[in-house]
Amino acid sequence: MPVLPVPMIVSLLLLGFVLHRMLTRKTHITLLVLITVCAVQSAIIALVQYYGVPSLRIVQALLATIIPAIAWLAFRQASAGHLRNQNIYIHLVIGPVLAVIGMIVNPDWLDVVIPSLFAGYGLAILIVLRQGEDSLPHSRLENGYLIVLVWRVLALALIGSAATDIFIAVRISLGHSDMLLWLPSLLSSITLLILGAIGLSHAIESQDAPQAERSPDTEQDRKRDSAIVEKLETYIETNKPYLDPDLSLSRLSRKLLVPEKQLSSAINKYKGENVSRYINAHRVQHACLMIQDGASVTDAMFASGFNTKSNFNREFLRVMGTNPRLWMKSHLQD
Repeated sequence: MPVLPVPMIVSLLLLGFVLHRMLTRKTHITLLVLITVCAVQSAIIALVQYYGVPSLRIVQALLATIIPAIAWLAFRQASAGHLRNQNIYIHLVIGPVLAVIGMIVNPDWLDVVIPSLFAGYGLAILIVLRQGEDSLPHSRLENGYLIVLVWRVLALALIGSAATDIFIAVRISLGHSDMLLWLPSLLSSITLLILGAIGLSHAIESQDAPQAERSPDTEQDRKRDSAIVEKLETYIETNKPYLDPDLSLSRLSRKLLVPEKQLSSAINKYKGENVSRYINAHRVQHACLMIQDGASVTDAMFASGFNTKSNFNREFLRVMGTNPRLWMKSHLQD
């Protein structure tokens, strides 16, 4: 009975992901490209290492140099909502150009070029994410921490791939190649599967440039922030935007006609929490009122702007200090 090698299985899984996302139309085009390239790369690894097609090694090396660049562009597209000012062609060309130069001058340079690209782009994503949830204004506020977590996993997968490539190169240079015949294939497959599978997460939808260091607030700044918070509270009380599960900082700022950074900064200063927690607190309060009026926990959860039970339970515990079931039981008894 024929058995498919792991890289080929990974390739088929990733192609299945692509087909699923194309049919549901829930993924940015750059994420689809990322998953597709990972699938092709995994198939090439299988063909080279298991089916005896060494001529594809050059293609394998060239594709490896553009995967981190595509991951970066996918990050920018999904998070910022556009790719303006990203010099797309430079990102996509610089890796293959360095690889070709390396193959002409000294093929061993590829052991430096490819890990450097993976590590460099991974670190770049982590640097942009250092502002946490508030650095992702286009994401749904319900997801909050999850968005940051997903992108950090992608960044760490890139860095991890670089680290394993360096480890393998060092071991081979020390004469331990026989022990590592299976390792490159396995680790590459795991990395490609992680990069591709991350594209399935609908949480990946946010990002903006990190904030520059601020000077101390002036009296004018404090008055402006106070006016923003007052305007926000009036809008929330009147329109209840938190009931929209797709609400984002970007959308909220457009409704209020206030720049995203100013809105985020004002909430942080006057409410002592980020935008995601502030909005989720209103959702929890709304859910509590519904539960008191006789709604089930599940109905209250969905009607209050939450999409997942895990996020609802976590935010409910943070705001109310207990889980929804215990809260409902104690208040219905009262």
